[in-house]
Amino acid sequence: MRRRYRLDWALLPRGWVRDVTVTVSPSGTIEALTTDASAHRAGGDVERVAGFVVPGMPNAHSHAFQRALAGRAEARAAARDSFWTWRHAMYAIANEVDAADLRAIATLLFVEMLEAGYTSVAEFHYLHRGRGGGWDLGSDGTPATWDAIRAAARDTGIGLTLLPTLYQAADFGAVPLRPDQQRFRSTTTEFLDAIGRRLAADRATEAPGMRTGIAFHSLRAVSIETIREVAAHLRALEPALPVHIHVAEQRREVRACERATGARPIDWLLRAGVVDEHWCLVHCTHATRAELVAVADAGATICVSISTEANLGDGFFDTLTFRAAQGGLAIGSDSQSTVDPTEELRWLEYQQRLRRRRRNVLATAEEPHVGTGLWRTAALAGARALGQPVGEIAAGRRADWIALDPSHPALAGAAPEAALDHLLFAGGRHAIREVYVAGRRVLTEHRHPLRAAAAAGYREALRRIDRR
Repeated sequence: MRRRYRLDWALLPRGWVRDVTVTVSPSGTIEALTTDASAHRAGGDVERVAGFVVPGMPNAHSHAFQRALAGRAEARAAARDSFWTWRHAMYAIANEVDAADLRAIATLLFVEMLEAGYTSVAEFHYLHRGRGGGWDLGSDGTPATWDAIRAAARDTGIGLTLLPTLYQAADFGAVPLRPDQQRFRSTTTEFLDAIGRRLAADRATEAPGMRTGIAFHSLRAVSIETIREVAAHLRALEPALPVHIHVAEQRREVRACERATGARPIDWLLRAGVVDEHWCLVHCTHATRAELVAVADAGATICVSISTEANLGDGFFDTLTFRAAQGGLAIGSDSQSTVDPTEELRWLEYQQRLRRRRRNVLATAEEPHVGTGLWRTAALAGARALGQPVGEIAAGRRADWIALDPSHPALAGAAPEAALDHLLFAGGRHAIREVYVAGRRVLTEHRHPLRAAAAAGYREALRRIDRR
């Protein structure tokens, strides 16, 4: 059914506009926008969306199962805790989660994402095998855990780009996977066959807001030769397939890559000749200026997750260099230590303030409002990373938006152009009153309708995991 909405204030590509009428197709795509007053008086039902309406935020990097680990790895386990010691706790959780647990965990997580303003998510997923180590296949012949993620997305209403992840080695040089990494493994043939079936199912169902891409876990986990082979094979099936990879997150990773290949990780990946505008490089924490410029020149997106990178002690991303190179910078919740785009963006700016000892570092002459600039650029870069038509309120894009409540104390007295400054820097996350995905309201009066049931299901899943 075609729907029409009247937005009190909307952040459009050209800026803030009052009284915008939006026509949304049955599939959830924006067909037309008009500010002509006569459109409000035209026949047919028009639903009013009050407040300040901004594009929904794509979450460009998520590991849903790690929501079950949040808060559980914050007691020191070694004299020098690090990313590498944290991995032991993460693997322990990964090896206890089955498909039913994952659906429950992801359902709560996706509810939390929607309540925070994320309207779509790229799920970087590498739990392929069952807890016993064999293939646990779902209805379409792909792993049951893939079905679990898709079911959670359908139940909650969030847009999803599922990124089944190739994971074949424990380190550079094809070091065999450890026992606690065996659930992640797949041969190249197994992986390509499963992806082919998933892409065929996507084409057959054409589910709005759902698509499939792929990920390579890292250069440690997949050889550069295999990356070339898989990328070439799948590009022939779907030229615009989203491709993601973790790269240059930790200094130890950089040193290991240099020893194994003679090159730094990002440089080594770029030399493969496969990175283009459909790729998203996750983290890039330890990148040189030349590497960041080269990534931008290739048209690839970088996704940072400041909350996870801080939680794991990864380091600082060089935001200013990448932005100066006109690079697209997306955000993600990654390990789910924080599920809040306002916090990711706020600390993206705060990192720069602390390093440079000045304020409003990421403002520009074109966009002096830090909140508006960060939100808009992350939304557009996230849309590209997910390979979904989202990221702005415009014809041809999906009708994903969030409505901010101007009467909330965090937004008190805010003009439209300052609304996102208040959202990010005045504790405004709870001013998110409504959320729409594909033109359908999935959040009303600050709360998702599945909140209570999802929380109960999550608690039961954790009880099952803890009893194993």
